[in-house]
Amino acid sequence: MARRGSRYAPPAFAGGAGALVMLIGALSLSGPSTVVEGIPYAAPGPVAAPQQKPDVRQAAERSRAELAGRTTAPAPPAAQPPAAQPSPAAPATTLQAPAAPPARQPAGQKPGTVRLAHGGTATLVRQELGPDATLPVPTSLREATWWGAGLDSGTGATVLAGHVNWRGQVGPFAELWAAKVGDAVSVVGADGRTYAYRIAKVDEVRKEGLPQRAEELFGQTGPHRLVLVTCGGRWVGGHDGYESNLVVTAVPA
Repeated sequence: MARRGSRYAPPAFAGGAGALVMLIGALSLSGPSTVVEGIPYAAPGPVAAPQQKPDVRQAAERSRAELAGRTTAPAPPAAQPPAAQPSPAAPATTLQAPAAPPARQPAGQKPGTVRLAHGGTATLVRQELGPDATLPVPTSLREATWWGAGLDSGTGATVLAGHVNWRGQVGPFAELWAAKVGDAVSVVGADGRTYAYRIAKVDEVRKEGLPQRAEELFGQTGPHRLVLVTCGGRWVGGHDGYESNLVVTAVPA
């Protein structure tokens, strides 16, 4: 299930984004000042007319005349300002929150495909075991072999096998290198019906030990389960390519 001639490093499925924010401050000038060669001065105001020196004697005589002409009647009370009237209350306004935008729906999955937790999708190709009890795997990275129980079966393993990489390209089954218990997997049958699964177990099995565990992992008895298989472990070259297989078991969600 591997391309010969190069070592494969599993891809990282977590990513991040960086942002460069440039802040430009605006310089604002305000106020009634005049700038002369960089030095602020207050703007000149109107010039007052010159005043004459007052005559103290005349001022005293005017003061005595004003006092003689006054009566002892009490001064009328100062007028009171009218009481402030409360302003009419503004009519109550009911604000309604804007309607939330509709949630984005995930892209539809085509019939006859499997979709892994990180979005990788492969088309299913039904295959049977060869004369030597081996399961042929399509050379296309976008296809995966389907063998064993049907999707609607109540028992047995539905086995899907695909390449991790091929001819320098990484396939969707490379996502299994990052598979975790609880990850979602979905399969859509040819009739359009969707079957949802959750990963329950991830095993890395040396290829020489796989025949001894075949019944345990791929048997057609016991509760129904989905078994995803691809290459794993270290690249060793030769006929095997990788030294192990990743066997990911998922159960109906």
